[in-house]
Amino acid sequence: MQGRLEWVDIGILFAYSGVLIWMGVYYARKCRTADQFMVADRTIPAWAAGLAVMSAYTSSISYIATPGKAFDSNWHPIIFSLCIFPVAWVVCRYAVGYYRKARLISVYSFLEERLGAWGRVYAALSFLLYMVGRVAVILYLVSLLMKMFVPCNIGIVIVAIGLITIVYTLLGGMEAVIWTDVMQSAIMIIGILFCAVSLSYHVFSGQEPLIAAAIEQNKFSFGSLRLSLSNAEGLLSSRTIWVMIIFGLTENLRNLLADQNYVQKYSSVPTERAAKRSIWIAMLIYIPLTAVFLYIGTALFAFYSQGGELANVPGMLNAEGKVIGDKVFPYYIATQVPMGLKGLIIAAIVAAAMSTVDSALNCSATVLLLDFYKRYFRPKISERGSVLFLRLATVLWGLIGTGFALLMIRAKSVLDVWWQISGIFGGGILGLFILSLLRVRLRLWQGLTAIGVSIVVISWASFMRASFLDKFGWQIKESWKWAECNLDVVVVGAVGTAALMAVACLFGIVFCCSLIDSCD
Repeated sequence: MQGRLEWVDIGILFAYSGVLIWMGVYYARKCRTADQFMVADRTIPAWAAGLAVMSAYTSSISYIATPGKAFDSNWHPIIFSLCIFPVAWVVCRYAVGYYRKARLISVYSFLEERLGAWGRVYAALSFLLYMVGRVAVILYLVSLLMKMFVPCNIGIVIVAIGLITIVYTLLGGMEAVIWTDVMQSAIMIIGILFCAVSLSYHVFSGQEPLIAAAIEQNKFSFGSLRLSLSNAEGLLSSRTIWVMIIFGLTENLRNLLADQNYVQKYSSVPTERAAKRSIWIAMLIYIPLTAVFLYIGTALFAFYSQGGELANVPGMLNAEGKVIGDKVFPYYIATQVPMGLKGLIIAAIVAAAMSTVDSALNCSATVLLLDFYKRYFRPKISERGSVLFLRLATVLWGLIGTGFALLMIRAKSVLDVWWQISGIFGGGILGLFILSLLRVRLRLWQGLTAIGVSIVVISWASFMRASFLDKFGWQIKESWKWAECNLDVVVVGAVGTAALMAVACLFGIVFCCSLIDSCD
């Protein structure tokens, strides 16, 4: 499948790239201290920070994968978005105020205060490793999409997008990140709304609207109501509402409470009230935007429900002869969107990728400075030295992420496993933050034991399943069938968090009992 970009579309992409670099140069004048680089001197208005937080939720993965999920199955991802309401209330009520009073920049310093240095180092290191994988995957996927329209080597596309993002991020710091995110969010919303309106015209017109095919196939369902957390069939349509509720609550709580990408953005506003407002602005935009993404996937199913057009598109079917949902939206853009608007929509997809990557680079540089270099190597580093370190770290982490994206061209499966492993080691971070909020104290050996149990549980839930082992041609022996994990993959992180908290609470109970015995 190869689309074609007209000169107008190419001009839009070049103009967009030029504007990003200009914004980096413009905001470089204001980026002369470490605080300006990391939190824009806390001068960002709430609405802009809210759009930036929202952009951290959406990426090129969301732009393609969310419609793909609706095309393949139903609207079950909307449950994840709706779970944001109680999570946002909890974070605003119990965390934001403390973060603001402590003037935190690195959220992981909170763990050192409540648990000790070991908690801070573990969480910060896990975050850094995960960010490398996230940057690599996003650059790789958006470059795959661009290759459908730009007839050049995918490696060149990866390097071009990576370098442009590195340049404006290292020059302008957090202020450039947030204001480019604002622009990118506007482009993304315009592009996605145009696609939704265009599809609506096609699927609702006529005496027998095509949307009826999606309704007949139950494409607007939120998921199964059966009381189960398993998904042995591995089908998205078999995923239960309860699975999505657990996933939505835990993942959204991890994002807003314990992820530097989100905390650093809503920490860049002047006041506590503005920080809370930015979170609600982000959520109130993200939830309807997710519904639009899902609607596009459902409308695409209806649009292509007759005629069998997709079956004749090279590379559109998987090994089982089924249409690959993630490829349908790019195909629609390539074949149905008119000149000019096509360039705008592709720019929107690239914008979604860049808004995630720029945040990852800025936040990784912040964590490297505050949680490692300044904390353990140069506590009295000068302001000028801090800014220099932040810029060098941005370049370094950007080049590492770009390099891993290039490796994915030839070794995608290996890097997928590496990314999964980095996620496993970071799976207990949410548990540590909840324990810190509850003021549960753990000694070093107790904390490491709880983390170790969490890693073991997440490793079992991730790898001891047939769907994973089949990738390598392995099978679970009959004598080990009892140890096979049938939990839905999206609740693995929640299970790991629960295991960590259970072990920590057990230590707390034992400690309380020992105190009672000593008093007696």
